Amino acid sequence: MLLEKIEALKAQIETLKADNSEALEALRIKYLSKKGEVSALFNEFRNVPPEHKKEFGQRLNELKTLATDKINSLRERFHSQEADETSHLDLTRPSLPLTVGTRHPLNVVRKQIIDIFSRVGFTLADGPEVEDDLHVFTSLNFAADHPARDMQDTFFVAEDKDDVKRNIVLRSHTSSVQSRVMLTSQPPIRIICPGRVYRNEAITARAHCFFHQIEGLYIDRNVSFADLKQMLLYFAQELFGPDTKIRLRPSYFPFTEPSAEMDVSCMLCGGEGCSFCKHTGWVEILGCGMVDPNVLDLCGIDSSKYTGYAFGVGVERITNLKYMVKDLRMFSENDTRFLEEFQAIH
Repeated sequence: MLLEKIEALKAQIETLKADNSEALEALRIKYLSKKGEVSALFNEFRNVPPEHKKEFGQRLNELKTLATDKINSLRERFHSQEADETSHLDLTRPSLPLTVGTRHPLNVVRKQIIDIFSRVGFTLADGPEVEDDLHVFTSLNFAADHPARDMQDTFFVAEDKDDVKRNIVLRSHTSSVQSRVMLTSQPPIRIICPGRVYRNEAITARAHCFFHQIEGLYIDRNVSFADLKQMLLYFAQELFGPDTKIRLRPSYFPFTEPSAEMDVSCMLCGGEGCSFCKHTGWVEILGCGMVDPNVLDLCGIDSSKYTGYAFGVGVERITNLKYMVKDLRMFSENDTRFLEEFQAIH
């Protein structure tokens, strides 16, 4: 009777099929689990007469081996199929989609300004952020007792009290790049100098200890203040729109004479007056002037033959005006919520 059950169960096992992993698991439980059909036959083996135990034991072991091999072969087939289906997948890819980044608003405005001046012949010039006194102050006509040399304004990296020219500082303006170019080149010179600068100021919504500038310098024969004014008008209208107006107010800088501050007509009220422009209709954006002859001579350029103009604009200031960012600190806090607001800007 037991032998017949073994042969019948063997015939079933040899024809086992499964369409998926769930069906295969059901077969394993049916035949090989503790309460499965093969295990039930082993339980009946206890009732076999001693003289037949050897024969029936061999048959039962063969049946269990057959069932185990059949289940394993079906499992390997499913694993092979699943591997074929996933072989085209890149398992090193992140499981979640990555958030698309965006350009920083300061970089957007910086590029816009560079593009504007590049179209009229200005080339890029660069220099170190850790500078010496010669390029930051002395060659630019700063007096030895000028307040800008004081610790209240400048970060000193290394200071020599006996020889001010050997002082090492974090540059407080990118004019140091202009002096490097003038000390190593002869006119015509037409450059713009973008970069980060540092000043010892309290960090507030309107000021920071580091910020970004783009300064320009043009030196050649017969360069006049009229050339400077026309260039700045072109710049303002390219950046803020063709209806933008400018005005120049007298000012003072050690390296330019005469010097001026430039305002543009308020882009919010069109010059009519609003709270943004303090009801004046004008917003200050940069300083400028004709290069002081002393600067030309200190840099080895003959001031009797050449003249030039210089200007400097704060990138944060322009970005504030274009996008109405009220707090300067937001530019350096890396808050993704703030940066995501500029995803549509190209």
